Amino acid sequence: MARSQGLVTQGVRLAQVHKTASHVEITKAILNDLFGPAQERSFCVRLWDGTQEGPATAHGESPAFTLVLRRPGALRRMLLPPSELALGEAYLRDDFDIEGEMEAATSLGGNRAGKMQSLLSLARLAMKLRALPADDLPDAAARTRSPSRPVSGRLHSRSRDSAAVRSHYDMGNDFYALWLDSRMVYSGAYYEGGAEDIDSAQQAKLEYICRKLRLKRGERLLDIGCGWGGLVLYAAEHYGVEAIGITLSKPQAELARSRIKAAGLADICRIEVCDYRDMPAGTTFDKVVSVDMFEHVGRTRLPLYFVQAYRLTRPGGLFLNHGIVELSHGKAGGVAAWAIRKIWRPGEFIGRYVLPDGELVTTGDVVQLGEMAGFETRDVESLREHCAQTFRHWVWRLEANHEEAVSVVGEKTYRVWRMYMAACAGAFAKGRIGIVQALFAKPTPDGSCELPLNRNDLYNRPLIQH
Repeated sequence: MARSQGLVTQGVRLAQVHKTASHVEITKAILNDLFGPAQERSFCVRLWDGTQEGPATAHGESPAFTLVLRRPGALRRMLLPPSELALGEAYLRDDFDIEGEMEAATSLGGNRAGKMQSLLSLARLAMKLRALPADDLPDAAARTRSPSRPVSGRLHSRSRDSAAVRSHYDMGNDFYALWLDSRMVYSGAYYEGGAEDIDSAQQAKLEYICRKLRLKRGERLLDIGCGWGGLVLYAAEHYGVEAIGITLSKPQAELARSRIKAAGLADICRIEVCDYRDMPAGTTFDKVVSVDMFEHVGRTRLPLYFVQAYRLTRPGGLFLNHGIVELSHGKAGGVAAWAIRKIWRPGEFIGRYVLPDGELVTTGDVVQLGEMAGFETRDVESLREHCAQTFRHWVWRLEANHEEAVSVVGEKTYRVWRMYMAACAGAFAKGRIGIVQALFAKPTPDGSCELPLNRNDLYNRPLIQH
């Protein structure tokens, strides 16, 4: 009896070994279908059993990253259904990890979606994926499900917009402080020479905005979506303006107020928790600015947004809108490309986990909507490469503070932000999205506005004064 039980146990073990071996071979076959032979890839792969394969490298160079598949069912959950959300959630569950450059890795998902050019290739891929186990997750990971959206109610109502902003910003100032610059400026920096650190580049961006607005001592400035108050503080300190910032995040406002008090600028600088739509009627400012806020507004609400900015700007004043835009040339055309986007659903991961209800429009939309509200367009500048570099800095700083970030927000949130920011860096670098500063004027009845005849004042001295 003991001998027969031993034979059964040995048989089970042999079957498990054979099954594991078959899962390894199936996984390798899928990787070959998607990425080509191992030696021709730009990255390495390490499987759950220690198997590793990768390209042949010359002169001691190593691939940009290693894709680590934690368990036999990893690829199945990453690619079934074949969507951005499924891939992102597999990363959150630790079905796979990325060792090395996350930005390079984030381009694989969308690129591989493009490899599925026919129903036949999709069917063959699905058959191989279904041969991998679906039930090999640890208990904790198996219980992880896609959460319901953190917002509800009528799209872009005041209450829903407030909830969307809070879901993004209210996870704690300590988390953002780990990877933002010392001023905690959460928008693309300006790299005047290209090699600046994040603190210098953000200071240059603040200075550049102030120069574009041609701020003068004694003027009134409104910052719509002021974040932690970096711009209003800088403008009040360096240009002597009366600066008011509005935000929907109470933790942001509290930290910004404490910084204003510490700087001794409370007499000319203040922060209010307020929706831009609720600014008192008849209130006007010499200059109005909005930095990386209008992405939250929503396409259908943007006409109202620009109308409100127009109302808040005095005749002869200026409004600068700095924000992320969609670049239509970054999308492949044709029916096949359209079908792939419908299947892959780009942006769904960010919409669920990072920026609920966020929507992008084109540069042309920005100009058109501004002018429909009554503004005159005076300057439009793309800062796409600056934003790619900014997101790279943020990813590097977040990764360098991995342990502390996990202690503050947990591993899952750390992974959300690592993937999100690395993907953004790649999207900016490859021209799928852009960032544009549009300067609008509100002319007086006689058509005049307070702008010089040339742009020399923007560049006649370095943005950073050493």
